[in-house]
Amino acid sequence: MPEDKRPSIEPIAEPPVSNSINSPATPSIFQALIPVLALMLLLSLSVYYFSDDSSYGANQIALLVAAGVAAVIGLRLGHSWQEIETSIIQGISNAMIAILVLLVVGSLIGTWLLAGTVQSLIYYGLLVISAEWFYAAACLSCAIAAMIIGSSWTVAGTIGVAFIGMAIAMKLDPAIAAGAIVSGAYFGDKLSPLSETTNLAAAVTETDLFTHIRHLLWTTIPSFVIAISLFIFIGGEVSLSSEESIQATMAGLQENYAIGIHLLLPAVILCAMAWGGIPALPSIALAALIGGLFAIVFQRDALITFVNNPALNQAEQYLIGVWTALFNGYSINSDNEALNNLLSRGGMSSMLNTVWIILCAMAFGSVMEKIGLLERLLRAILNSVEKTAGLIIATVFTCIGTNIIAADQYISIVLPGRMFRLEYKRRGLASQNLSRTLEDAGTLTSALIPWNTCGVFMAGTLGVATIDYMPYAFFNILGPIVCIVFALSHFKIEPLKVAA
Repeated sequence: MPEDKRPSIEPIAEPPVSNSINSPATPSIFQALIPVLALMLLLSLSVYYFSDDSSYGANQIALLVAAGVAAVIGLRLGHSWQEIETSIIQGISNAMIAILVLLVVGSLIGTWLLAGTVQSLIYYGLLVISAEWFYAAACLSCAIAAMIIGSSWTVAGTIGVAFIGMAIAMKLDPAIAAGAIVSGAYFGDKLSPLSETTNLAAAVTETDLFTHIRHLLWTTIPSFVIAISLFIFIGGEVSLSSEESIQATMAGLQENYAIGIHLLLPAVILCAMAWGGIPALPSIALAALIGGLFAIVFQRDALITFVNNPALNQAEQYLIGVWTALFNGYSINSDNEALNNLLSRGGMSSMLNTVWIILCAMAFGSVMEKIGLLERLLRAILNSVEKTAGLIIATVFTCIGTNIIAADQYISIVLPGRMFRLEYKRRGLASQNLSRTLEDAGTLTSALIPWNTCGVFMAGTLGVATIDYMPYAFFNILGPIVCIVFALSHFKIEPLKVAA
């Protein structure tokens, strides 16, 4: 996930009490539900009327209208428009690092395609991975890479794109492939000490990082083993009639590009920068520029063909080619239509629709949080639970609900973490129970919500709609379920240790 986008961790304030005409009133549960119900209705209508095109504008309008409904309630409660507007600006400001990472990932895809890095990943992947093992291999490879890098977004934007290409070449289902990629990427991200969501969940609950990770293993490993088993089972049902398509793709890659192990070096450099602690934004931006340099050195013919402007001298063609790949992506116009569709993508411009939905989602979530509607919903949940299992299950659904309403995984970790931390302590539960639940429910389900920052990123990067890959993101679905099973059985629910 993108670096340096962690919301500040502060004690959550008590609901405002109206003791003067100038103090905002405390919202009722009915008032808190109105914008949520409005959003659910509008999103349902969006999908009904616009189907697969709903994320290209209709969902954005639904989010903005729901934000307007929440703002009207805020005004009636006594908040000023200036307060509401400032909260929207602050919410969007909190998302800016994520947006910038999103844009540079688009540039990275463009220049790595121009450099032949993605093509080489696809080529060697087709050589060594058979169709029946493809989904499991994609999941496991992304899991290992994410554990090393600590970023599900970076893995999806690099190795994930290559696996989608391989799936198309093998005539496999891109939606299942995307589900395997998302599952693996989030498994590695969740257990990596380099991941900021892992650090954030530990920090907000005041849990030692490695205590948090060790406790996570109890729910994470079973979920991942089941997910891998499901991908192996699905792979066993795959038809092996794709040999002709694979050979045609490999021949097309060799015909149009220089293919070589050395072209994987940008990916190695990116992993090294991530492991060395360099934040995501500069790491990915530098890796994109390295891709442009590799294109000039190793893919000159493909670069000149891409620019297709004989009036320019060679140096100008190199400059224009790399520049275009950075902002508008790469495209190929060969006799192989499947190859054209496979390799024509990337660039900052390809991420603009995703940025649009993030801005609208953050506007809605920011208004809901500012005027106290989100907190009112959370307090209603907290007041309705009595037993330990109920508390953990309430935390799970609170995180999922926050992912849906606030559309941001960081808020889904921080807000429930602050709300429930003292309650876990009061009931004699160790903080790692809460930190694990925040990850099982908050981190994992963020990629399953079509308008959440993570859901729109994965859809935009992998070229598969969130709603299409969601049923196959087995690990992300299983995480909250296994967490609930542990809560009901009281298995590995650690008591609070009182100092002697």
